[in-house]
Amino acid sequence: MPTITLTNEQVLDLVKQLPNDQQIEIFKFLIFQQWGKWESLSSYGADRVRLTARERGYDWDGMNEEERETLIDEIVHEKL
Repeated sequence: MPTITLTNEQVLDLVKQLPNDQQIEIFKFLIFQQWGKWESLSSYGADRVRLTARERGYDWDGMNEEERETLIDEIVHEKL
């Protein structure tokens, strides 16, 4: 079977020409290809936010959404 070499831009242009349902299939394929990495990163982030909250005297899992947002805001705007 012959192989065609395409640039990323050419591939994107071809995908854009596909019907919406076929674009969705490609999107699903790409997401599933990376799912393990996303899951690992998500787990790492969840562990880190719990640890950071605990270090500051908070229980992340016991906090409501507003309390979590306040804590994150404090962390983001900390002066180093």
